[in-house]
Amino acid sequence: MKTARFIKMTAWAMALILAVSCSSTSGLGRHSGRMQNDSSAPRKTRYDKSEQRGQKNAKVQQTDNTSQKTAQRTAASDTLSKEAILGQVVDNAQTGRFITSKIKFSVEVGNRQMTLTGNLKMKRDDVIRLQLMAFGFVEAGRLEFTKDYVLIVDRINKQFLKVPYAQLDFLRNSNIDFNTLQALFWNELYQPSNPYAPKGKKSNLQAEAGADGDVILSTEDGMLSYRWLTESKSARIKMTNIKFSDPYKGNYQLNWDYDEFKAFDRKFFPTRHMVTFTTPDKEVKFNMKLNYMGKDEDWETRTELSGKYRQMPVDEILRRFMSL
Repeated sequence: MKTARFIKMTAWAMALILAVSCSSTSGLGRHSGRMQNDSSAPRKTRYDKSEQRGQKNAKVQQTDNTSQKTAQRTAASDTLSKEAILGQVVDNAQTGRFITSKIKFSVEVGNRQMTLTGNLKMKRDDVIRLQLMAFGFVEAGRLEFTKDYVLIVDRINKQFLKVPYAQLDFLRNSNIDFNTLQALFWNELYQPSNPYAPKGKKSNLQAEAGADGDVILSTEDGMLSYRWLTESKSARIKMTNIKFSDPYKGNYQLNWDYDEFKAFDRKFFPTRHMVTFTTPDKEVKFNMKLNYMGKDEDWETRTELSGKYRQMPVDEILRRFMSL
């Protein structure tokens, strides 16, 4: 029963990790540089005062024109660089509609650790499903995210929670929805005000230089700040960072790291996901390793439960999670 109880609590912990999705900007470096202007002093000659003033004014005007042209060239270069980076990152996104995989994941909550296996099934713009397996062959729990609701199923105790995002305060207040979760799982950019903008020509994402030649893309949305650490050469997203800042309740942070990219459907996809979720008083770590990736379409995209399952209140989920 202890194993079953912990599997159930693990499922709840993972649901909150994936749903609340907030993160820090730790690990993101910024290079700063100083532009130097190498100029030589003009040779002194004997001019009258009026000629000196005229020469000085001409030099000032010439300097202003040069500075203005340099600034214009720099701004144009920055714009082109940003558009090029965004274009490369967007081009790296998967074009297929399905991703399925066997998974091995570990969950660490405080001093408790556990490693489980399961299945990941995703259909773009429709559903994300995680199935948790006990002893390698018995489904102990299921997490299902659709555009309309969040579903958490406890197979062992025949319980479930199914609610729209708007009924979960920590999701509604943090502006977290299905599009946010999909971007995290699919290793893609996301723009809160317009989730499809990064795929087009218009975007309010900012670009700046990071450590080791990496590029940081960022945007703000109220109390939420988003950061993507991308590799300059491959334009792959190495880490997504989301931070929810609340001056009264504290900060909620999420770091979602990606590693071990492998060829999949003519693109590259990360097979290792490392997540650290931090609240003012807790830290939860979740690592997921993908194996045997495929594009299986032969599965039901919605979970149907029998009358044997009992609906769980949201307060009970939160209470049990906080007791971990």
